[in-house]
Amino acid sequence: MDLLLINANVITMNPLQPRASWVALGSGKILSLGGPDNSSPQGSCHVEMIDCRGRTLVPGFIDSHIHLLSLAESFVTLDLRPECGTRSIADIQSKIRALSEVTPRGAWIRGRGYNEFHLMEKRHPVRRDLDEAAPDHPVKLTHRSGHAHVLNTLALKRTGIAMETPEPPGGIIDRDLDTGLPSGLLYEMGELLSMYIPPLEISEVEKGMKLANRELVSSGITTLHDASFHNDEKRWALFRSYKDRGLLDPRLDMMFGFRSFHKKERNGPMTHRNPNQLRVKGVKILLDETTGRLYPSQQELDEMVFRVHQSGMQAAIHAIEENAIESACNAIEKAFERLPRADHRHRIEHCSVCPPSLTKRIADMGVVVVSQPAFIYYHGDRYLKTVEDRQIEHLYPFGSLIRAGIRMAGSSDCPYAPLNPFSAMSAAVSRKTQSNEWINRSEGVPVMDALRMYTEFGAYAAFSEGEKGSISPGKLADLVLLERDPTTTPPDEIKDIKVEMTVIDGNIVWDRRP
Repeated sequence: MDLLLINANVITMNPLQPRASWVALGSGKILSLGGPDNSSPQGSCHVEMIDCRGRTLVPGFIDSHIHLLSLAESFVTLDLRPECGTRSIADIQSKIRALSEVTPRGAWIRGRGYNEFHLMEKRHPVRRDLDEAAPDHPVKLTHRSGHAHVLNTLALKRTGIAMETPEPPGGIIDRDLDTGLPSGLLYEMGELLSMYIPPLEISEVEKGMKLANRELVSSGITTLHDASFHNDEKRWALFRSYKDRGLLDPRLDMMFGFRSFHKKERNGPMTHRNPNQLRVKGVKILLDETTGRLYPSQQELDEMVFRVHQSGMQAAIHAIEENAIESACNAIEKAFERLPRADHRHRIEHCSVCPPSLTKRIADMGVVVVSQPAFIYYHGDRYLKTVEDRQIEHLYPFGSLIRAGIRMAGSSDCPYAPLNPFSAMSAAVSRKTQSNEWINRSEGVPVMDALRMYTEFGAYAAFSEGEKGSISPGKLADLVLLERDPTTTPPDEIKDIKVEMTVIDGNIVWDRRP
């Protein structure tokens, strides 16, 4: 035994033993636990004993959809989020101008997180705006969603985007109505841009990774699922390096993008010396309607999903609106028809507008939904003003999904929304926006189901329920100590709960106790 946690309010998430007051850890595993009526194991001089003083102990949180490198890069690029004081295009220009004064001429300037809904002008910045701030530097801004970018004139030139450049498959080049020239605003072109825009310096990314790691462990995240479409063998090697050098504490389940999945099939399986720390889990397929029609087409999607299904891996399909979710369901059903397979756990990522008919199909197929409850809080006011009433009625129907028997894992989609899992749990329960408005109040869930999204259901989403998701003997020693009990905290106040301590593999990786 290495660590003994006593005098705790333990919420185990194990129905066979729902509560306990002490937990013993050793060799990276949970050894035993018990209640007040059970005598706790006696510690020896080689065991660290921690008095939790009645605070609440829960399983380590699992963020089931995150973009790790983007999170790291967000710490070392211009922060243009509204909560950081960006309220107008003039604010964006001011921040770019200040950075250009200390950046060598011709070097790239990057910023992310701007939100046109919260800008005074109620529009995206465009090429001319960025040119005024930094005419001698190529500039690339990333929208808060990650699905749009803005380039200035020099950046457009360096990436080869001009008036005669055709629209790429699935993407849109916004153009000036008068001249036909690119306005600088680009939709769904991140992959293309990455081929021309040099990456950040390795030292900068590692600096950002250290800050990202601190943010993760201080939020109680002990496992994350990286759902980046660009993930490939190079990313695998990079993440392996971060794990081996101790730059990343949480366990990482990494999806491959579909194109890289082909190469992985040819080159064989990829393993880490400790598969509990780093694994390849799932294949990300991006399905969207940016151009007004689904891309890829239904026929192409059917074949992509079948290839993943046939390989024995999980398909994780990015599908937001009703048409895309229906298309994803069609593809998964066709894969079953061609090759029946039990316990596949294919996933639909986001599943934002989901009417009852699609909820039933998802439940009948045993598909896992991975969604972002915190979007209700952070983006809800925008939804109420911009989303049609017929869609609002079925927007993020968490209650309906769980009542249908669907295992719905929670996630942040960070850095495109804040990492804090308590904001997500609070929104899942209360359905309240930042301005205290309700969205589909009837779709709220009990607080224990909100906890399951980040523990039990998160583990299930990656075939990990045998080793994570509850505090049970034999499972991995990943735990989080909270200052308050979420089950007795008013729903609106859950978002303010702080993490006191985070334990991964039996080691304390975050501790804010006195």
